[in-house]
This record gives sequence, C-alpha cells and structure tokens, in this order.
Amino acid sequence: MDQVDIGWEPARDANRQNWDERAALHVEAYGLDAFDDPAHLSDVARTDAAALAPFLAHGLDGLDVCHLQCHIGTDTLSLARLGARVTGVDFSRPALDAVAALAARLGLSATWVQTDVLDARAAVSGDFDLVYTSIGTITWLHDLDRWAAQIAGLLRPGGLFYIRDGHPVLSSLDETRDEPVLRYPYFGDGSAQAWDEAGTYVGDGTVAHTRTYEWPHPISEVMNALIATGLRILRMEEGRTLPWRFSPRMLEVDGGFAWPEAERDLVPCTFTIIAAKD
Repeated sequence: MDQVDIGWEPARDANRQNWDERAALHVEAYGLDAFDDPAHLSDVARTDAAALAPFLAHGLDGLDVCHLQCHIGTDTLSLARLGARVTGVDFSRPALDAVAALAARLGLSATWVQTDVLDARAAVSGDFDLVYTSIGTITWLHDLDRWAAQIAGLLRPGGLFYIRDGHPVLSSLDETRDEPVLRYPYFGDGSAQAWDEAGTYVGDGTVAHTRTYEWPHPISEVMNALIATGLRILRMEEGRTLPWRFSPRMLEVDGGFAWPEAERDLVPCTFTIIAAKD
C-alpha cells in the first residue's frame, strides 16, 4: 500500500474499472443459484433486517428502499423478498446488468441506477423510507460530507438511514501478522491508499485492472458527517464478526468470521449506525 495524492475522478474511474471486472467473477463466486429458492436471503441482508426490525413497525414490507453501492445486488434482491420496493445504485454497469438479469430470472421487481454514489440524489428519482448501505462501502469514498448529503436528500421525512460496514480499527490492522498489530492509518489526511491486487475477496479469479484507491474514515468522521446533515442518530453498535475473512487467522463462526476467541474483545470488526430524518 502507498499513500498518494490523487483527484476523486481518476481514483473513482480506476476503482470502477476494477469493480467492472469483479462483477463477472462475483457472479460465479457468490452462489447465486441459492436464490432459486424463493425463501433464500443473503446473510448480510438477513442480519441487517434483524438490526432494523426494532425501528420498523411493520418490517420492510411496502417500504421504498434505496440501496447505495449495491454491486451485483444480492442484498438488494433480498430486501425485495422482504417486501421492499427497491432501487439499487452502483457505478458499475456490468454489476447492474448482472443483477438485472438475476432479478428478471427470479421474477423480482427493482429499479437500477448507474451513477457515482456521490451524485446519487441528482441521478435517482423519488424519495425513500430507507436508504441502506452495507459492508465494504465508504472506504471507497473520499468525501463523507458529500456522501451524507446524498443520503439526507434521498430520505423523506421520517425515513431511516442504515449502514453496517467494516470497522476502521479493523482496517488499520496488518492482516498478515500473527497477532493484532496496527499498520495502516486510522485517521485520514485527504490522501488515498493505493493498492495493487489481482484477486478479490471471494473466488479464485483475477482482474487486469489491479490498482484501486481507498480512504480511511474514523468513526467520528462518519458520525459527524451524518449529524451535519440534520440526521438524528438512533443507534450505534460495534460487532465482533465480519461477513468476509479479513485475515487468514479469522475463524468461521455463526454470523461470518471472527478473531480467535482469546482476541475477540480486542478489536471491533464492524460498526452499525441507524439514523433518522425528522
């Protein structure tokens, strides 16, 4: 990893090329045939729906939901199966084409919008009861104030925002070490972290566009960006499990992956925030 100064548009375009290639690999690796069972939901959406349940009197049924950074849409279609009217937003056309094909095969109705998530309000029509994003999202964004403004603009009064993502403390760790050791910045300074990796987080395939850019965002930055838009924080949680294996030392457990038992209270794996627009 290198720290680099790069503008948002070239960094975003490099990331998009990488994610365009990931789409076909993830269609093969995600086990999409499981969705042929009408009762099947993604593990991520199942967990998130349970976390949202205390804040939704009637669950997701009948709600207008906008899923930001939806990728190939397995979580989006899971929300649709729970009764939501879903709009999936992503910057990758191959990813959206893949989920549109899956939705058509499954007979699920959804709207798909290709746009930079930082321009979502201008690109997506209507407003929503729930704006949702989950797992592997905000580290790809350089400007959380602009991100939060899109969320607030997409919500109707009384609507909720939900995010569950990898914890920034986790992202600061050296995943190759035999014990928890900090290696990468927790606080950002505006520069990007440049990575060159041919593989992805699932499956054995590789991509040709290996260079990607990410930005560290401490929890305080995430919270303050949302608060600055007028959103009211209802709940914040930190979790001990993760939906993917961040480190080879993580063990498969109920709910995903976790550190060895003796270390599970040392490092948070995820954070969850639920906020409301009054």
